[in-house]
Amino acid sequence: MTQIPLISLDTQDADALGQALGDSFHRFGFAMVKDHGLDAQLVEKAWDLTERLYEQEDAEKRKFHDPAIGGARGYTPFKTEIAKGAAHHDLKEFWHIGRELPEGHRLAGSMPPNIWPDRPEGFRETFETLFPDMDAVGARILTSIARYLDLPADWFDDAIEDGNSVLRLLHYPPIEGDPEGAIRAGAHEDINLITLLLGAEEAGLEILGKDREWIAVDPPEGALVVNVGDMLQRLTNHVLPSTTHRVRNPSGERAHHHRYSMPFFLHARSDFAIETLPGCISEDRPNRYPEPITADDYLQQRLREIGLIKA
Repeated sequence: MTQIPLISLDTQDADALGQALGDSFHRFGFAMVKDHGLDAQLVEKAWDLTERLYEQEDAEKRKFHDPAIGGARGYTPFKTEIAKGAAHHDLKEFWHIGRELPEGHRLAGSMPPNIWPDRPEGFRETFETLFPDMDAVGARILTSIARYLDLPADWFDDAIEDGNSVLRLLHYPPIEGDPEGAIRAGAHEDINLITLLLGAEEAGLEILGKDREWIAVDPPEGALVVNVGDMLQRLTNHVLPSTTHRVRNPSGERAHHHRYSMPFFLHARSDFAIETLPGCISEDRPNRYPEPITADDYLQQRLREIGLIKA
């Protein structure tokens, strides 16, 4: 049975860590990491607040939905997002929390201010703490990826400074009746550099293997599932692949349960030019992307494809 490696971030051997993570990303597009340093009590509080957020009436949640910003911040209603090329919208709702920029920041036009709910109490304070903590874990993983790619360890630091990263609070309600082909999250790839996912312990997340068979992702309690996004795939000329994944519908008793997850989509700075790394180009691997594109232009293009921005 194919297993995605579980890798400890608690090591003094930076080169070995980079090799282990890079090998897993190169093979699967995914890795699982433990000993990541996130505060367990803070994460537990975040889960509690997420559940309480979604217990509210639909009309209350929709007060914090702004269609003009394509789901960038605040609430996005159930069955809004659709996987590229899919026939059915995903059976999910979500809330986005982004980076707070100081007033007058040059990137403010591409990164709107956060939208905070009136309740539950403590929501803003909790997620304003968790966001930078997950950002820091992501930055450390990118340092390991840089080592794997024979780049300076700090190569990604400039790329992600003031990056347009997003923490998504996902709720998949119980499956009611026959969803007629819709699933919780249709087969897709992520847009960003890397994704750090909390909450994959609940069965359902699967990745598409190279043999076109679905592989279940089954992390231990508290571990992070980390995957390569399309921006990093493009940057590395597919040395690190962005792997198709989905969240399938549960069967039996589990179909009547709520599912929650918390992905942190680590993005590059909006004006960062995604340009193929020279070390990832060779005679056997010609450059697939000779024309660079800014991170924000790429993001907007993809948001239109998944229905969050109307063309």
